[in-house]
Amino acid sequence: MYGLFKPRVLGAWKVPATGPVIFAVNHSHNIDGPMVMGVAPRPTHFLIKKEAFVGPLDPFLTGIGQLKVDRASADRTAITQALGVLEAGGVLGIFPEGTRGEGDFASLRAGLAYFAVRSGAPIVPVAVLGSSGKRGRLIKGLPPLRSRVDVVFGDPFEAGDGSGRRTRRALDEATERIQKQLTSHLENARRLTGRQATLE
Repeated sequence: MYGLFKPRVLGAWKVPATGPVIFAVNHSHNIDGPMVMGVAPRPTHFLIKKEAFVGPLDPFLTGIGQLKVDRASADRTAITQALGVLEAGGVLGIFPEGTRGEGDFASLRAGLAYFAVRSGAPIVPVAVLGSSGKRGRLIKGLPPLRSRVDVVFGDPFEAGDGSGRRTRRALDEATERIQKQLTSHLENARRLTGRQATLE
């Protein structure tokens, strides 16, 4: 990532040095996950759609500890593997919007709340800004080579209410709390980096 682009990383010191952590990353471009993996202060295991595991990418992604998920169903294997990462004190990366979009955390799926409430792991919001603006001349699917991409890590927070409840209502409430925190972090990240929504 540092060879292809010019990442500017802010707030990496906020990531807990040990213990389970969930990175909640906004998702507006294919390079968002690899960018976070490349600059994060700790090794990160992302839940990635199974469609990305094609050809030589399959053994590569599996080899670096990424987790294949079938988004069409409740993928028990992926859920078990993700919880295993957290139980072992690792870092789990999630795109809570479920799919690539505006990258503004507007529509969250319940998966993030489930993993946070079930594991008790703190969530660290991560904003990737500048990846979805202009397209590169050499490779149309990527931002221009050597362009600046900002990665802003936020303050860790707990998603649950401390009761340990995992009911549907508890998960819905946790999702609301998460959405507020992630949206607030994204606004702060845009201010910090001087990038407004329309200028990314």
